Amino acid sequence: MAMEKTFDAGAAEARIYETWEEAKAFAAGANAKPGQPAFSIMIPPPNVTGVLHMGHAFNNTLQDILIRWKRMQGYDTLWQPGTDHAGIATQMVVERELAKHQQPSRAELGREAFLEKVWEWKDQSGGTIINQLKRLGASCDWDRTAFTMSGAPGAPADEAGGNFHDAVIKVFVEMYNKRLIYRGKRLVNWDPHFETAISDLEVENIEVAGHMWHFKYPLADGVTYTYVEKDEDGNVVLEEERDYISIATTRPETMLGDGAVAVHPDDERYAPIVGKLCEIPVGPKEHRRLIPIITDEYPDPDFGSGAVKITGAHDFNDYQVAKRGGIPMYRLMDTKGAMRADGAPYAEEAAKAQAHAKGAEFTENEVDAINLVPDDLRGLDRFEARKKVVEQITSEGLAVMVTETKTVKDEEGNASEITETVPMVENKPIMQPFGDRSKVVIEPMLTDQWFVDTDKIVGPALDAVKDGTVRIMPESGEKTYYHWLENIEPWCISRQLWWGHQIPVWFDAEGNQYCAATEAEAQAQAGAGVALTRDPDVLDTWFSSGLWPIGTLGWPEQTDALAKYFPTSVLVTGQDILFFWVARMMMMQLAVVDQIPFHDVYLHGLVRDAKGKKMSKSTGNVIDPLELIEEFGADALRFTNAAMASMGGALKLDTQRIAGYRNFGTKLWNAARFAEMNECVPSAAFDPASVQQTVNKWIIGETAKARIATDEALAGYRFNDAATGLYAYVWNVVCDWYVEFAKPLLNSEDAAVVAETRATMAWVIDQCLILLHPIMPFITEELWGAISQERASLLVHADWPTYGAELVDAEADREMNWVVGLIESIRSTRAEMHVPAGAKIPMVQLELDEAGKGAWERNAALILKLGRIEALSEATEAPKGAVTIAVAGGTFCLPLADIIDVAEEKARLEKTLGKLAKDMGGLRGRLNNPKFVASAPEEVVEENRALLAEKEGEEAKLRAALARLAEIG
Repeated sequence: MAMEKTFDAGAAEARIYETWEEAKAFAAGANAKPGQPAFSIMIPPPNVTGVLHMGHAFNNTLQDILIRWKRMQGYDTLWQPGTDHAGIATQMVVERELAKHQQPSRAELGREAFLEKVWEWKDQSGGTIINQLKRLGASCDWDRTAFTMSGAPGAPADEAGGNFHDAVIKVFVEMYNKRLIYRGKRLVNWDPHFETAISDLEVENIEVAGHMWHFKYPLADGVTYTYVEKDEDGNVVLEEERDYISIATTRPETMLGDGAVAVHPDDERYAPIVGKLCEIPVGPKEHRRLIPIITDEYPDPDFGSGAVKITGAHDFNDYQVAKRGGIPMYRLMDTKGAMRADGAPYAEEAAKAQAHAKGAEFTENEVDAINLVPDDLRGLDRFEARKKVVEQITSEGLAVMVTETKTVKDEEGNASEITETVPMVENKPIMQPFGDRSKVVIEPMLTDQWFVDTDKIVGPALDAVKDGTVRIMPESGEKTYYHWLENIEPWCISRQLWWGHQIPVWFDAEGNQYCAATEAEAQAQAGAGVALTRDPDVLDTWFSSGLWPIGTLGWPEQTDALAKYFPTSVLVTGQDILFFWVARMMMMQLAVVDQIPFHDVYLHGLVRDAKGKKMSKSTGNVIDPLELIEEFGADALRFTNAAMASMGGALKLDTQRIAGYRNFGTKLWNAARFAEMNECVPSAAFDPASVQQTVNKWIIGETAKARIATDEALAGYRFNDAATGLYAYVWNVVCDWYVEFAKPLLNSEDAAVVAETRATMAWVIDQCLILLHPIMPFITEELWGAISQERASLLVHADWPTYGAELVDAEADREMNWVVGLIESIRSTRAEMHVPAGAKIPMVQLELDEAGKGAWERNAALILKLGRIEALSEATEAPKGAVTIAVAGGTFCLPLADIIDVAEEKARLEKTLGKLAKDMGGLRGRLNNPKFVASAPEEVVEENRALLAEKEGEEAKLRAALARLAEIG
């Protein structure tokens, strides 16, 4: 049956994928050859709420290339799939669904009933991204699909993927007993909408319009000092007597919780008042607290007034200062981000805090219980409280005042200038943290949380990379890894949610902790009759996903899969989660089983649009990979992903490039159809080392070189080199040169020559399919079946070739590459000189060695045809008006004086060069302007640089053409 004229990706891809699944082609160990080692990859588990985006498509394409390549090589492969339960994201989705269908809210349902709803949603809608990954062609062992909440209480009986929950709980209990996990009060990112701590990765820092208020903190006991300000040369520019210290803040509502004012130890302006007390300028006058003025390295003397208020319970930098200085940290807000309304009246609470300020001893919990929000501000939203605090301070005359001159107009429109004194408020952009899902402003909050004492487990994770046991690529990722782990903070692992692994700790009435895998074990620890309450918090999803490599392989049971596939071979993931996931897997696996989780880590960047801009809905440049698959086919998208995956390079996705790689698939299809029409049928008996024809020897050698280069590129994770190398080999060498070179042989009168060429071409097309399969699995699998009905296996399980340099025939290689080089030189000269495409032109041989003469004689017909040369003549010197072409061992020339209008061509080139010069001048001027480089968006600067480089390359070609014209005269 003849092949179809074109490949219909839309119709074929689902059918091909179904064939693979029915054949269990992706099962762990499928196609494994005796004696071959294991090769395993753990998928970075997408959120169960997720849908396929370009980052997923890129990341999973690279993993699939590696796993298909190794599977064809006969390795015992496992690509482990699965999803993460995604605490906040899933809880948000289910709550939204409940509201949408007017069902009872989470609070109304209660914990147990709500979790039943979550499991129902997961069963019905949680597998969306898995099916979308299949559309991409991902060849995971789907029968082993894991889930980070499998086996948890309430999970359906048919929940696949093992008992991940038991692994998580076991690790928590063991780490708790080893004192690697503890409960403590620390500052965390708090999401007031979800009422939970969140990780740094779930915080988006966005520049917004903000205000900087300047206030006076009056000095206590009538203290004054001489405030002196100097310029860079040491000249006094301001000297005045002050009875206050000035601070600036973007969050006035947090002043209520100040524990101190800090200045830099080298700041001479404030030296006279260090150690003195100042008054917080807000709240009932009779109960105002006095706080000390201290020194710390944190304040910047050149920023603002150089004095900083220290609110340890609501700012990460202040928290560190407070810890160093033993400054009390007063929490001002509740879990919803409103000002606290609990506790005793303000007068009593302020008195307790004042006693602490005067030296009374205090504990963290005692300080945390104190509510320093004045009675009139209690219960207000934090931003409403901010307005009232500003009003109260300003009305009391404690705002720093400045003189402003402005123009006003009277009723008749006459303008005049007036000068007035106004509070000092700077309108300036500030970076504000927002929850990436809630979209509300995140509040640094001092709360009781569970922490991993990372200091105790970070050492082995650092050593494993430093001694080369684990490789991180590119090298910049390694440096970032060291920086983060050498400056690591305790890891907050608790979340105030319901969906997740509930922390296995119970408390008695006195607050004593009992950590155990089950309530019965905890009760046994506490003793009969002791009433216990379980901690309601759940574990951060990064804690459970940190156990992904061993948890998915059956640990804590010592399974065959664990013995075979762990440690895993390589992790392919985004550089943005190097710390949040990669480093934590390193720490956790080494702490739990004393083994590394993987040998290699390949980090990639963010996929951006064609101009290098980050994709975002607000910008309107988000590209949906599923739409691209619909339009261009999965293979074209996959090839684009591979081609742009340069180590450490920018990932710019251009849809024009995807269209180009779809055309590449069409080129391959047409070459296969050409082979079919010329009766080129694959034969298992074909020996590539036995061919006699020079052209066939040459293409076999080129194929061997392509195989070697592909393996070297993939072994080094240089996906772009593998893709671009195969593109050049398949399109240029096979589809263009070899197809043309083979035509005379296929039309030969010699039956042996025809038979050899048919067999060679069939073998070469097969090798194209095999080498391209990891990157373009669908079209190659389709062609594999269409070309021959007598295959031993599907292409997905075909043997990866091992031939190499032994198939490169030096003489054939030299001769055919000489022919290719000559034809390409003729073509480029014709293009440069604007010779009409259809015109046949003469060529003159000036000098040529014996090897060249032999190559010409054997390939003259091809050269004349493909170079569109009318005839070849010989001469001792070039005729006037000829352009020379140098080749190995000789020189040719093309007499063009009578074929092109030299003067007109020169004029055209010079005009084009003039326009180019103007364009490049503008680009260079812009790029040499420091203001442009500093202020323009990075992608705009890069776009200008790329454009300049492109125009410089164009200029070089045009100048070369002008030089050619100069030869003509």
